[in-house]
Amino acid sequence: MSNDLIAKAAIDRRLAEIVGPVIEDMGYELVRIRLMSGKQTTLQIMADKPEGGIEVDDCAEISNAVSAVLDVEDPILDAYALEVSSPGIDRPLTRLKDFEMFDGYVAKVETTELIDGRRRFRGELAGVEGDEVLITIDEGTIGLQFDWLSDAKLVLTDDLIRDMLRQRKAAGQIDETKFDEIETEGTDASERETD
Repeated sequence: MSNDLIAKAAIDRRLAEIVGPVIEDMGYELVRIRLMSGKQTTLQIMADKPEGGIEVDDCAEISNAVSAVLDVEDPILDAYALEVSSPGIDRPLTRLKDFEMFDGYVAKVETTELIDGRRRFRGELAGVEGDEVLITIDEGTIGLQFDWLSDAKLVLTDDLIRDMLRQRKAAGQIDETKFDEIETEGTDASERETD
């Protein structure tokens, strides 16, 4: 069975079928969707622009559009909270193209089955070859079938932070004059994704 890191559980896949096209029609991409049940049911949607750099306003726009569609389709039985967020710097890697895009950065990868006696791998991403994700670990560069992966995310390293900030600056997304304003308008802690 093909493994889909964007939507793992059956309900997540059903939700992805509903909200994916809406998000894509708006010019964004669905990075990950998870229905989390705890004290409160929360639908977490992580989205991005194809070139990266999604903003708070974009997330609000997606949230409104997704809410409207989910009200009509009504796939979630319980009352739920909707959270739309950007992938963040130490983002989950959910699509084959993510592994290509972040070639050279450090990632943590987990597999469904044991591979050579282990499930967890940490190393530098070395691109993609066919359906395999290449990662350089202490023993050398290995190839892991994308279908084998159960989880993968970038590790927050100084290189990653520096490069992301540089990219955002170059794209004109960082306006130093607005830093204070952003802080005061920031979402409260309960809305932030803890992952």
